[in-house]
Amino acid sequence: MTYKYLFFDLDHTLWDFEANARLTLEEVYHELKLSSHGIDDFTRFYERYIYHNTRLWDRYRKGFIKRAELRKKRMWNTLLDFKIGNEKLAEEMDTFFLDKLPTRKLLFPDTLEVLEYLRGKGYAMHLITNGFESVQHTKLHYSGIKEFFPCVITSEASNSLKPHKEIFDFALQKTGASLKESIMLGDDIEADIKGAQNAGMDQVFVNHIGAVTPVKPTFTVNSLKELEHIF
Repeated sequence: MTYKYLFFDLDHTLWDFEANARLTLEEVYHELKLSSHGIDDFTRFYERYIYHNTRLWDRYRKGFIKRAELRKKRMWNTLLDFKIGNEKLAEEMDTFFLDKLPTRKLLFPDTLEVLEYLRGKGYAMHLITNGFESVQHTKLHYSGIKEFFPCVITSEASNSLKPHKEIFDFALQKTGASLKESIMLGDDIEADIKGAQNAGMDQVFVNHIGAVTPVKPTFTVNSLKELEHIF
């Protein structure tokens, strides 16, 4: 198969969400003096946030909750795990977190090198992301990879979410890409791999964490550098 159009996911695929979130949550923890509120273990605080954020994003992706509920509950639920029922504090934490997080710059190893390689080979590269419009553009700007992606297709702009077929159809229409010459590259089996399969698009499972899955992607890599063996 000859591909011309590479559609990347951003978070957990190129942009290291866990590392960037941890740095930002450390800042939240210290700046808002969460230890004085009864959270005396940062590691547990971080783990509980990641747990709730992952669950809420799954519900958001499936259409069970809206963006506002996602934003409100991830900090609120984390505080409740520490028996803290402070709604004002949860709102302050969320605002602080979302102000700082998109300015973080940590990418997965070899991201810039591989993107340069793919651009040099003549591929047209775009993004398909469930992330919020303004947040994703800020991440791209601060991490230095905005120039590689002329089109950024978000759930807000497309009025759909991965894994639904409609967001992939929207991406093809917006970029002028043909389905048979396009491939989706992402870390999430449900959103990226099954989503692309739903749309009839080939896929690369970017399996940074060595996850085991019964799903059979078109290709699987364990690092971004391995993409040079496919393209």
